[in-house]
Formats: sequence, structure tokens, C-alpha cells
Amino acid sequence: MRNIDDIIKFAKERGPKTVSVACCQDEDVLIAVENARKEHIVNAILIGDIDKTKKIAENLNINLDNYELVDIKGLAEACLKAVELVSTKKADMVMKGLVDTSIILKAVLNKEIGLRTGNILSHVAVFDIEGYDRLFFITDAAMNLAPDVNGKKQIIENACSVAKSLDIEKPKVALICAKEKVNPKMKDTVDAKELEDMYLRGEIKDCVVGGPFALDNAISEEAARHKGINHPVAGKADILVVPDIEAGNVLYKSITYFAKCENAGLIVGAKAPIILTSRADSDKTKLNSIALGVLASTKK
Repeated sequence: MRNIDDIIKFAKERGPKTVSVACCQDEDVLIAVENARKEHIVNAILIGDIDKTKKIAENLNINLDNYELVDIKGLAEACLKAVELVSTKKADMVMKGLVDTSIILKAVLNKEIGLRTGNILSHVAVFDIEGYDRLFFITDAAMNLAPDVNGKKQIIENACSVAKSLDIEKPKVALICAKEKVNPKMKDTVDAKELEDMYLRGEIKDCVVGGPFALDNAISEEAARHKGINHPVAGKADILVVPDIEAGNVLYKSITYFAKCENAGLIVGAKAPIILTSRADSDKTKLNSIALGVLASTKK
């Protein structure tokens, strides 16, 4: 898949899947879910304060007869129920409504009914940027503050699982740093080289890993040639692994606001995708994220 339109198209073909919405009394989320339902991408189970949800739906002209409703007023309890529906296979993914991220993630990590895998959770953003012939996956801009080498290895594996759900069978992974040469005083360049060595030893599979790369020579073949970099990933990266959350957050928001491109995002690493959209996200971004969740829940 090369663009967001492909994600929507294939989500329609592979859906509808079922999403459990935790704390559904949220206007933006209801709009997103309704749009996805109309596109035959998902069915939804709405869990939360149903009285408030009905008032919001009435104002939006959304017919709640199209949804299964579960009335749970407490935020933590609603999140636990939404997660339980996924862990018992009654839903395929969970979506955050009007609740703090920390509360829903606590439910996801619940030892009894949660969605733990032993892997870390990480955020994967997918960008459709004009002028490029492929999608870009950026990770991790939202979850892990400053991951160590093992954390970055798991972040790579999580991102590759999302890429493969979009039929990108052997994604090219670039470890992004401030420069493309190893500098012992710059820990992230050392980590990047170690991760490339782990890939060469067969410890990271079903992808091609390279690093360190500066952003330009990871995404531009011309920039890579100019600097004399000869590597299978150089200029051709699909997945951009940032060194820490600060670099990731700046890169994510720079692309979002300066490039004005379409994007989608998920939390992955659990047994099922977790859709955590921001109030700042457009309705289209929320729809894209739900569609991405459908694909991520389809291909294991």
C-alpha cells in the first residue's frame, strides 16, 4: 500500500472489524466511528455514559440503533470493559474516548483481562507525504521517552508488524540520528550501529535495518549519493525510528503541520491495536487511524 487511500480501500475489503470504544461520550470519537461505520470499515460497541452519549448523538444526527451500547459510568470500569471485550474476542481493537490515556493503558496492561504480550507498547504513525512513492512510518513519537537498545529493537518489530499489515513484506528501517556516522559521544549513533549489527546477526528479522542515518540520507536517494552512502536503506527508508520521544514528537508535528499531509496512528505491541486519537486530529485522521487498526488487527 502506497498511500492513505489504499489503507481505506483495503480496510473496506478486510472489514468490517469490531471496535470497542472506551468512554464513548465524546463528540469527535462518535463522528469518527460513525464515518468508519458508514464506510463499512467497522462495527462498534460503545461503552461509557450512555445518557451523555445519546445527547451527543442526537445533536450529531447519529442513530445509535446501529451500535451495541454498554452503560458504564465509571471511566476506569468502562476502559476495563472495553479491553475485556477485545481479550475475549468480542471485539478486534479498542479505541480511546473521553478518558485520559493513562487510564485506558492501565486497563490494557491489566494482568487478568488486559492485552499484555511481554513486548513494550509503542506508537506508530503513518504518513502519506506528497512527492513520495511510499508511505512513511515514524516511531516512537508518543510512548517511550528514551528507549535503550532492546527497547528500540522491540519498537522496530512493532513498526514492522504494522508495515506488514499494509502488505509491505520487508520494510526498510532507518535509525535516525543527528548524523550518519558513529560518534562515541552521541549514544544514539552507537545504538543505531548496534541495532544494525543485531539485524546482520539475524536477531531482527523480516526487514532491512540500517543506521545511523541522518533524516536526509534516509529518505532522499540524492542526499545519500551526495554523501557517498551505499546501503540498501539509504534514501529508501520506509520506517524512521527516532532516537527519543522529543525528536519523534517534533518530527511528527513538523510533518503534520508543515507538510499538511494525511496520516494515521496506532499504539501497538499489545494483543490488539489501540486507537488513541488526539482532539487536535482531524476527522479524517481519526477515520484513517480506525482503518489502520482494521488492517493491523487482520494480519498477524
